[in-house]
Amino acid sequence: MRQVTPLRVTALAGAASLLAVGVVTATATAQAAAAASPARSVIAATHPSWATPQSLVSSRLTSGTVTADVYLAPRNAAALDSIATAVSTPGNALYHHYLTNAQLLTDFAPTGTQAAAIESWLKADGMTVSKVVTGIGGYVQATGSVKSASAAFSVTFGTYKLAKKTYRAPVQNASVPAAVASDVLTITGLDTAPHFMKPQETLPPPSQNYFVAPSCSTYFGSKLAKVVSGTKIAIPTAYGKTQPWTNCGYTMSQIRGAYHVASSGETGKGVTVAVVDAYASPTMLTDANKYAKVTGDKAFKSGQYKQVLMGGKVDWQYTAANECDAAGWYGEESLDVESVHGMAPNANVTYVGAISCQDIDLSTALAYIVDHHTADIVTDSWGAPYNTTTAQALYDFIFKAGAAEGIGFFFSSGDNGYEDPTYEDGGSTKTQVDFPTSSPWVTSVGGTSLAIGKAKNYEFETSWGTELDPLAASGKWAFNPPGTKTDLEYWYDGSSGGGVSTAYPQPAYQKGVVPAALAKDVPQGTAKSAMRVIPDVSALADPSTGIVVGETLYGTDKQPHKPAFYLSRIGGTSLASPIFAGIEADAQQAAGYPLGFANPLIYKLDSADKTTKAFNDVTDHPLGGGYLAEVRSNYTDAYNKTGPLVTYLRTMGYNGVGVSKLSAVKGYDDATGVGSPHYYILAVKAVK
Repeated sequence: MRQVTPLRVTALAGAASLLAVGVVTATATAQAAAAASPARSVIAATHPSWATPQSLVSSRLTSGTVTADVYLAPRNAAALDSIATAVSTPGNALYHHYLTNAQLLTDFAPTGTQAAAIESWLKADGMTVSKVVTGIGGYVQATGSVKSASAAFSVTFGTYKLAKKTYRAPVQNASVPAAVASDVLTITGLDTAPHFMKPQETLPPPSQNYFVAPSCSTYFGSKLAKVVSGTKIAIPTAYGKTQPWTNCGYTMSQIRGAYHVASSGETGKGVTVAVVDAYASPTMLTDANKYAKVTGDKAFKSGQYKQVLMGGKVDWQYTAANECDAAGWYGEESLDVESVHGMAPNANVTYVGAISCQDIDLSTALAYIVDHHTADIVTDSWGAPYNTTTAQALYDFIFKAGAAEGIGFFFSSGDNGYEDPTYEDGGSTKTQVDFPTSSPWVTSVGGTSLAIGKAKNYEFETSWGTELDPLAASGKWAFNPPGTKTDLEYWYDGSSGGGVSTAYPQPAYQKGVVPAALAKDVPQGTAKSAMRVIPDVSALADPSTGIVVGETLYGTDKQPHKPAFYLSRIGGTSLASPIFAGIEADAQQAAGYPLGFANPLIYKLDSADKTTKAFNDVTDHPLGGGYLAEVRSNYTDAYNKTGPLVTYLRTMGYNGVGVSKLSAVKGYDDATGVGSPHYYILAVKAVK
C-alpha cells in the first residue's frame, strides 16, 4: 500500500489557523476561579427533546438516585474539526495525510487532569464517583441522590410521559461550573428513559430459526408465481402480468457480480474492517466459515477474523440482555460479519462487541477502535430515532477523531422511512431521522430492492419500500387494484430510512449535490437554511431480494432443543451497511491508501465523474411507468415451519407512508442518496 506522510499538527498552526499542539486545559487556574465564582455554563442537549411541556406530569421530583456520565471534551476541538475535514476532502493539500494514532491521542484525547477536575466538582456537590475513563470517549461516572444531582447539575427533575410510560428527566439543560466547562463534552444518565439502539434488520433471527417458505427464485424472475406451493390455489396477476416469486436469498457471489466487485479484481486484501454490535455470538467464526462453504465462497484464513469483546469472555460482564434482546444481536453480528467477508473475501474482519445495546456501551466500543486504530473501516447496523439519545456530541467526537486518523464509519440509515410515531412502538415521538446515521461525520447507507439476473448481472434497482397485499379467500388480491389500500399503516412492511435532519446544518460535501429545496424540507415545515440529508449512498436491503444468511439456532418446537446451523433469508439496511463497507475495503485496496471518512469523496465522484459512473442512480420506477412487485408465501408460524401458507403480493418502491414517505428520483434523493455502487471501486482508484 502507498505510504502517506502523517500530518504534523504543529505545521498547521499558521496556515490553517489551528491551535498549537500541547495546549491543555488550565485546570489549576480553573479550580481556583471556581472557588471564587459561582458562574456556570450550560451544556447543550442534556435536556431530552422528548421531555416537552405537553408531556410533563410533575416538575417536583425529589426522590430517587441518579447515575450520570460526564463525558470529557477533546482538547483543541476546533483544530480537530479542521484536521478531520482537511484530511477527508479531495483536493485539499492535506487529503489523506492522516494523524497517527499516537498524534491523535497526544494532541486531542481528554486527559486524566480533565477527569480529576470533574471528579473534584462532582464530589464537592455530594456525588459519589464510581468510574473514571480517559482517552477518546472518556467519562466520569457519578451516583447520588436527586437532591445531590440537582445541585451538581443545577437542574430540577420532573416526570414525563413517553410512549404511555413515565420517566424522570431534567426540566432544563444541565449546567456545570464555568471552571470545568471546557472539560465537559456532554452529560448522559440524567433521565431514566431507555437509551437502547436497535439492529436495523428485518426479521431479526431469534433463538429459533426463521424458515423460508416455498416457492422462491434463485435469481430475479427465475420462477413465476402461478400457484401456491403444494396447492391448487391460483395466484392472480398484478399490474397486468404474472409476477415472480421473491428470491430464495442471494449469495454474496451474486451481489459481487451485480455491483461489479468481481470484475474489479479487488478482494480487500490488506484492509481491516471492524464490525460493531452488542454482545457476541458464541459460534460466530464457525458459522461464518460454514456459511462461506455452503454458498460457494472461501472460509476465513487463520488469523483473518478476530474478536474484541468489551465485556471479556465472562457472561456476567454483559448487561441488559433481556432489554436488548441479546439473541437478536447474535443474528445481527452474523449478518454483518458474513456480508463484509462476502464482499471483501481477503479483508481482515475484527468484531468489537459492546457489553449492551445502550449508548454508553456502544460508544465505548466505537471509541476503542479509535483509541487503538483497530480498523480503517467500521460498519454499524444499528440506530434509533434522533431524540432517543442525549449523547450526540459524544458520538460526533468519536467520528471526527476517527476521521482525523483515517477511519471511516458506515451506519445503516434505518428501516422505517422517516421514523414516525404513527408506525413505531414508542421509540419515536415525532417524525425524524435516525441517529447515529444522521451525524455529518458518518456515511449513511440506505436500502434498495435489487434485481440480479441469471449471470449475476445487475438488472435494475429501486428504493426499498414494501406494501403488502394479501391473497384473499376469493382468489384475488385483497385490494383491487393493488396499490389502492386505505389502511396503509397496517400493510406497510418497512422501507429504507432517510430524510432531513432538524439538528445538523448541511455539511459542505452535500452542497451542489443535494437539491436545495430538499435540504430545507424538514418534517415540521421548512428550515431557514439547508440541513443534513440522509442517506449518502445505498445498497441491497429489501428482504424479498435479500441474502441467504447462516447462523447456529434452535429448530422447531417439535425438534429437540439442540442448536444447529441453519440458512435463512434476511434483509434491512443492516445488510446494506456491511455490503457497502466491504466494497469500501475493496476500493481501499485499489486506491493503495486508507480512504478514511468517505463522504467528501463520495459526493465528489457523484458530481464530477460522470464517465466512470461510480453509482447507479436508483429511482422508484427504473423500468419506466408502473409498479414493480413480487409474490411471497410465508408459513403461518415460520419458526415452527407450520402452515398453511399465507401469500402476499409485495409491491416495491413504497418507501414509507403518509408524512414519512420518501421518494427515489433522478439524482440525489432522501431514499437512496447518490445511489448504489456501480463502478465505485474503479472510480475511487482513479482519484489521486
